[in-house]
Amino acid sequence: MIVFFAALWADVPWHHSRCLAEEPLTNPPATRQLSSFKNDVMPVLTKAGCNAGVCHAKAGNGQNGFQLSLLGFEPQEDYEHIVFEGRGRRLFPAAPHESLLLQKATGTVTHGGGARFEVDSTSYRLIHQWIAEGAKYDDPQASTVQAIAVVPGSQTLPPGTEQRLNVIARYSDGSQRDVTPFALFEVNDTSLAEVDSTGQVRTLDLPGKAAVMVRYQGQVAVCNLSIPQGGPIESYPPETSFVDRFVYANLRELGVPASPICDDATFLRRVTLDIAGRLPTLAETEGFLGSSPTSEADRQERRRQLIAQLLRSGEYADFFANKWTAMLKNRRDDASDIQSNFAFFSWVRDSLLANKPYDQMVRELLAATGSVTSNPPVAWYKRVKDPKQQLEDIAQLFLGVRMQCAQCHHHPFERWSQDDYYSLAAFFSQVGRKPTATRGEDMIFHRRGVATANNMKTGIALRPAALGDEIPSIAAETDPRLVLADWMAKPENPFFAKALVNRYWKHFFRRGLIEPEDDIRESNPATNPELLAALEKHFIESGYDLKELVRVITESTAYQLSSAPLPENLNDWQNYSRYYPRRLQAEVLLDSIDQLTGARTDFPNLPTGTRAIALPDNSYNNASPFLKVFGRPENESVCECERIQSSSLAQSLHLMNAADVKAKIGWAEGQAARLAKADSPMEDRIVQLYRLAFSRDPDSDELAIAQEYVTQVPAERLAVGQDLASWRQEGFQDLVWALINTKEFLFNH
Repeated sequence: MIVFFAALWADVPWHHSRCLAEEPLTNPPATRQLSSFKNDVMPVLTKAGCNAGVCHAKAGNGQNGFQLSLLGFEPQEDYEHIVFEGRGRRLFPAAPHESLLLQKATGTVTHGGGARFEVDSTSYRLIHQWIAEGAKYDDPQASTVQAIAVVPGSQTLPPGTEQRLNVIARYSDGSQRDVTPFALFEVNDTSLAEVDSTGQVRTLDLPGKAAVMVRYQGQVAVCNLSIPQGGPIESYPPETSFVDRFVYANLRELGVPASPICDDATFLRRVTLDIAGRLPTLAETEGFLGSSPTSEADRQERRRQLIAQLLRSGEYADFFANKWTAMLKNRRDDASDIQSNFAFFSWVRDSLLANKPYDQMVRELLAATGSVTSNPPVAWYKRVKDPKQQLEDIAQLFLGVRMQCAQCHHHPFERWSQDDYYSLAAFFSQVGRKPTATRGEDMIFHRRGVATANNMKTGIALRPAALGDEIPSIAAETDPRLVLADWMAKPENPFFAKALVNRYWKHFFRRGLIEPEDDIRESNPATNPELLAALEKHFIESGYDLKELVRVITESTAYQLSSAPLPENLNDWQNYSRYYPRRLQAEVLLDSIDQLTGARTDFPNLPTGTRAIALPDNSYNNASPFLKVFGRPENESVCECERIQSSSLAQSLHLMNAADVKAKIGWAEGQAARLAKADSPMEDRIVQLYRLAFSRDPDSDELAIAQEYVTQVPAERLAVGQDLASWRQEGFQDLVWALINTKEFLFNH
């Protein structure tokens, strides 16, 4: 037996074994330590996937009568499940190798999950040794993992190269240990790199920034990878702001060139769609393109003036109110919602038009009291009634933190626990309601009392606490929501401003600096952290000025780059070396078709001429099959992912064949009919149509083809007696239809 344990000890990486850290091992033990359930057994089960959500940590009762906590966050409970549950049949201390726990894990006994490790492997020997020593739970004074570090923490790796990662755990007694074999590894962008279960990273062919998330015993660390394309870059387009400085610095590091600046026609269409949610009018196009800039400074000044003009427009407020009210769940479930929905949309729109500071808007929403009639932000509390749902929505929308999983267990990718979750919910625990004379509407008020929320698992009443920050005791007469709003708006808050600037960056660049845009955490770093920090700082210093943020983004050269790729940046989709085209969202596309065809879409109970981007809620999706097919959200989630931006066969068929699109094109008073009857030169009429659709003139080939098609009546049509006037009208209808179905029309580029 002594020989057996000596041989066993030789291969097992015990808690105080020699590690790979750069600093020397502290407090080396004089004698070896006994096995630890938390430090030896739980890592084995986690690495083997036994406590994954699809296995024995499945919600409910686990798997096949055996339940473990997710990723081992509750070791005390796991110990009881393993040792005492099932009349103790999972362990056999007298003959550890006969234990069902080991026989199932090695496949010796039939196991639905298959063999998880081999007999006589390190994992097997660790559990075997623990069972042989009596399967004891750790002494309360035993050391625990305090943090982990991944070595290297950052690395530049050319495409197609490999790097081994090592993971060092640091314990409460000052010791450290190499835990690489039992750590879990995951890459945040699998198009850039991949990692295996041993921590071997291999970069792929695309340049960019990737992160490898490492998890061990509830601790998370990140290795940041930079994958350069290589090759010197002679020059970049001119810098106009700090945005360009940080974008170009990142591109230089990666060896990726930038596309040139786009032409005026492209910029006019792009920025009008991005700020106002519509195509430029014919007058705007002709005015902006009427004269060529005399210098680079003149060109920049004209573009700045255009941006300022768009930010003053009502369409800017409509478009961004559409964005915010969708995320704030301004949804109609029945007729009683109409008043609150319209009032809430108007409040958001008016706030944006007046450029109300962002922190003030959020404060008015969070701490809303009274009735919808007197205080429209109260409408949010009609849609979101449960304090848990309120905290989840507020955290995801305004802080970029997804807290949903922490309701039941420790966040698997972050430090947030159930206590953090319910402490945040406590801010909303004193929201009171009482019915009003208006059917379906409540009066919202602060109920005097000490705010608390009970942890669902422990039953402990928790007072309000912010994420990672202390909150002073809140008096019974103070509304906790005001305290939360104060904490959020602090300049040093690590989430509030960052979440907003990242969300707006994605609006204009298609991809957030952190992606997804509402999942901000240490294990999901920004592709350009310096740029994100600079935008955050600028936004705070501007007094949370939303229009200023839009201005600084759209005036940057980075935003004004061409979408046409160079051979050297064709594969770049995360570093903003060019503008990334994206399909127009449903409402913008419908309005654009109306604008091009000269038709209109009438929505029930709304004034004639109401544009789709000004619809107050989701109820109009059913009235317009177009909006439904092209993915307008139902306003059920705070995640912008609810909006469908991908293309589909149904969308293509709708544009080609749907009755509503045909009716718009063939409308008797529409664009095609008007152009067919006009007495201006045919060339001018075709140019006008191209300017409406693309904000540019047709090239010589496009003009020749269109002119020939519209003016020449085919012989077969003459044979049936069709006259030139009717053919021209039909020809213009076909031309409008063809332009609508081009990618140039359907995409912002």
